[in-house]
Amino acid sequence: MNYTNKMLRDNALKGKTIVITGGGSGLGKSMTNYFLELGANVAISSRNLEKLQSTAEELEKETGGKCLPVQCDVRNYEEVEQMLKQVLDEFGEVDILLNNAAGNFISPTERLSANAFDTIIDIVLKGSKNCTLAFGKHWIDKKVENKSILNIVTTYAWTGSAYVVPSATAKAGVLAMTRSLAVEWAKYGIRNNAIAPGPFPTKGAWDRLLPGDLKDKFDLAKKVPLKRVGDHQELANLAAYLVSDFAAYVNGEVITIDGGEWLKGAGQFNLLEAIPEEMWDQLEMMIKNKKRG
Repeated sequence: MNYTNKMLRDNALKGKTIVITGGGSGLGKSMTNYFLELGANVAISSRNLEKLQSTAEELEKETGGKCLPVQCDVRNYEEVEQMLKQVLDEFGEVDILLNNAAGNFISPTERLSANAFDTIIDIVLKGSKNCTLAFGKHWIDKKVENKSILNIVTTYAWTGSAYVVPSATAKAGVLAMTRSLAVEWAKYGIRNNAIAPGPFPTKGAWDRLLPGDLKDKFDLAKKVPLKRVGDHQELANLAAYLVSDFAAYVNGEVITIDGGEWLKGAGQFNLLEAIPEEMWDQLEMMIKNKKRG
């Protein structure tokens, strides 16, 4: 067995209905595929209905599950409410919301227009808020329990990061919302958790963020102590566990899955890894000589 294997037992999500924003491609598509394999009904949403329909058709053929494509711009609360209505009309109820829709720019902040900054805030923070509020209000109003919200954040949500300031700002807000509602909405039987992924390259996203030969020059695996990037199935395994009933006592958590990347970047002296063995030998001799003196 290795890390690309599937983790949960068959039908672990049978009877569950899951809504994934940004579910038409990338990590959202990978998670959708696994949820369907585990017996869930899944609704995927984004602004691109054609891509959603193509993904839904492909995944239904692969898994034999039911995947509903729903066009929705999460920045618009009325569209989110309409998306929820479509899912309810199709499946009768919804059990899990996975806020995965995101956007990002890698840029010096002073080069960004106010509109570019707003675009990321609106998709990531406002979009997650809109979906969380609409679904939460529905569940609370209907007095239904055993519901779950899972947010995809990032490790720089708590550290911050240069050159992705709009994303860091927005993801920090989503993380604060996750932890706050984990306490406030627990009494309604609603769990709130988050996943903070490290590098899980997806062709579309990484081509936009690192065009041309930048991907080769900016080797993400070199930043990870495990010396590799993540496999999509690893993230899908974790997400499936967190939204399943096996995680019924997990609430208010953010789980990092990054091979140790953020810890390596956080340590003040971690860059000393670049020092060759011969230099360490010299430093050790210098220290010993000082003690003798």
